[in-house]
Amino acid sequence: MLILAFDTATDIATTALVDGAEVLGERVAAPKTMLEAVDVLLQEVGLTPGDIEALAVGTGPGSFTGTRIGLAVARGLALALDVPAAGVSTLDALSAGAPEAFPVVDAKRGEVFVPGPLATRPDSLGVERGTLCVGTGAQRYREALERGGFVVPPDGDERHLVRARFLAVLAREFGPAEAIEPLYVRAPDADKVLT
Repeated sequence: MLILAFDTATDIATTALVDGAEVLGERVAAPKTMLEAVDVLLQEVGLTPGDIEALAVGTGPGSFTGTRIGLAVARGLALALDVPAAGVSTLDALSAGAPEAFPVVDAKRGEVFVPGPLATRPDSLGVERGTLCVGTGAQRYREALERGGFVVPPDGDERHLVRARFLAVLAREFGPAEAIEPLYVRAPDADKVLT
């Protein structure tokens, strides 16, 4: 089954075309240019949107806006292409790309998202000192994590990226895209301003 997978929950979006166990192509882009990246990816591998048989989309946790972009694109594409979709946790996809590591996604406001999922301070991860930490949260709070005895790979290390290929591998329950729910761990910033 040819799956178009994408995650936009962090500052760096990834898209991939996966056919069974074969990764046909993968691209990295800004979340707001994700559709453009999909178009280029399809052209690079010589396919058309009509060849896509299913979608896999990252559901967060991560940026509220980024996560909404991904879900809106999934709903629009699923409707236009008449294909099923599946949601996959961004943390699970990050873990699949670095199984020996603890995934840490930047949650802004001095916090990170970690498995649970939950939002916590970078100095309160709840894992052993010496643990390898990867993701945008590990990069942003490198100094605090390393001071706490955690190990963070260099910024250019591939393990920090949420690779869309892993969304396709982890996707299990395909159905209507509108049934996919975002994985929010806390209220968006706008709600706090209004209350």
